[in-house]
Amino acid sequence: MAMRGGPGAFRLDDYNVKLSEVDPRVYRLLRDLIRPYLGRLGLGVAMMVVTAVTGLVGPYLTQVAIDRFIAGGDPAGLDLVALAFLATALLNWWSSYGQTYIVSFVGQSIIYDLRDRMFRHLQRLSFRFFDSMATGRIMSRLISDVDAVNQLVSSGLVTLFADSLVLITIMGTMLWMNWRLALVSFITIPTLLLVLRGFRGWMRDAFMTMRRRAADLNAHLAEAIAGIRVTQAYSREARNQAEFDGINERFRQANMRAVQVWATLMPAIEVVSAFGVTLVLWYGGVLLRGGTADVTVGQVAAFILYLNRFFMPIRDLSQVFNVFQAAVVSAERVAELLNQQPEIADRPDARPLPRVRGAVEFRDVVFGYEPGQAVLHGVNLRAEPGETVALVGPTGAGKSSIINLLARFYEPWEGQVLVDGVDLSAVTQRSWRSQLGIVLQDTFLFSGTIRENIRYGRPDATDAEVEAAARAVGAHDFIVRLEQGYETEVQERGAKLSVGQRQLIAFARALCADPAVLILDEATSNIDTYTESVLQEALRTLLHGRTAFVIAHRLSTIRQADRIYYIEDGQVVEEGRHEELLALGGRYAQLYRGQWAGEE
Repeated sequence: MAMRGGPGAFRLDDYNVKLSEVDPRVYRLLRDLIRPYLGRLGLGVAMMVVTAVTGLVGPYLTQVAIDRFIAGGDPAGLDLVALAFLATALLNWWSSYGQTYIVSFVGQSIIYDLRDRMFRHLQRLSFRFFDSMATGRIMSRLISDVDAVNQLVSSGLVTLFADSLVLITIMGTMLWMNWRLALVSFITIPTLLLVLRGFRGWMRDAFMTMRRRAADLNAHLAEAIAGIRVTQAYSREARNQAEFDGINERFRQANMRAVQVWATLMPAIEVVSAFGVTLVLWYGGVLLRGGTADVTVGQVAAFILYLNRFFMPIRDLSQVFNVFQAAVVSAERVAELLNQQPEIADRPDARPLPRVRGAVEFRDVVFGYEPGQAVLHGVNLRAEPGETVALVGPTGAGKSSIINLLARFYEPWEGQVLVDGVDLSAVTQRSWRSQLGIVLQDTFLFSGTIRENIRYGRPDATDAEVEAAARAVGAHDFIVRLEQGYETEVQERGAKLSVGQRQLIAFARALCADPAVLILDEATSNIDTYTESVLQEALRTLLHGRTAFVIAHRLSTIRQADRIYYIEDGQVVEEGRHEELLALGGRYAQLYRGQWAGEE
């Protein structure tokens, strides 16, 4: 399903889209969501029919009570009418309950399926999508847009069908009871249609603006909460508050415009309804004064009740267009997200990669993040099994890009990344990444216990293996000093732990997975000198037998590397061991004298 703009457009953040502009295939998405529940929906429709029919019995019984028993002087017959009223009311309650429960069950089931599908798809998307899409807007699609689809399924379609059925049955009943009064009553319908037509554009604009402002608010909140530490560090609270107040005020104004539309439309419909009742009373009175037998007092009373019920579904249907508009546009936004194809996808002939020895080679690799702007220019480097390779160089030289390609978060434009002589593009992502251990500078811990975080990359690891990994990186001592030890709950992003503690847990998590290849992306930059000395001692044992790629700014980490690559402007400028590169007197030696000589 190719949405407007094509894959990678990431631009469908405009809610103000006309129905005529919506891709027709979006309707097929809605159809596919509803299809598994057609049986239950059929039962719900049957309940709607019962509800509509039983809702029409009351006015007819009123006519019977007035014309046959009250006017006929037979008050005893009113007992039967009362029992009939009670019976139809109970039947109406039962069918209304069944209708509401069944349709709500179907709606919630569809939304569960849709959110589950979206989350599964999000986890498959490549990094470029998340680089281009704000987290708040992704959340808006998962929550607000899916809720709009839910309103269509569990409310909009039900209202459309049920109220249309009520209108048809009311009109049919009125024509059957007295076609003259019915035709007089229907005089108000053109007026009502004109009112609704006049309000439609205003309603659409108001509700679409409200949803767009809600998306802006979600995006701003997500960013503000994620960056709260930076905000407080730079004392930006007042400025941020002012920006939020502006966005919040625009959201409030959008809501008030929607309220204004609704507050104006409802009284307008009431006026038309009152005009219809006035016509029935006037014409019924004319007929009654003329002594015609074509109308009775009971019929006039019944018609007034029917008219009141006639305008109730019209009031509801006036909302259906907006619900339908919002839901279809939201469905297109959902479909656009589901349509995004991962840039990194397994080829049809991709095969699982067996346990690797760890020989890594970059062969003439060219890569960039934006078209025409290469970051790496013909990079060649290698690592033998069990070697520790350090990547050094100035900021922006391309070191992290090399790591990203090795982890296959991105694909090279040209050249190959080989492991044990096998091109990574020819193997399944899961089989390769399951053999990787990655520790980044910005450590991310998930909600749960410390034990669960260490076990994250290897869910079947035993408690003993979890603790062994923690001991190996020197994390065990501080963990057991915590009140609940390994069962300590890690708050969001590990907020209650120090930076060094979070980093050690990340090391334990990577090592618990028993990777064949280990990636350390500036992983020791946030660790104090004492913790680093503990970690370096552990790494000498843990890196044995594993290929490791290390981006580091500390001499202690770099000196023990078997091979050092100096990267500059996306190219390998120098290669060798620490002593060899110092003797060469080139770029690495200049970097050493400028940054690390004091560490000696």
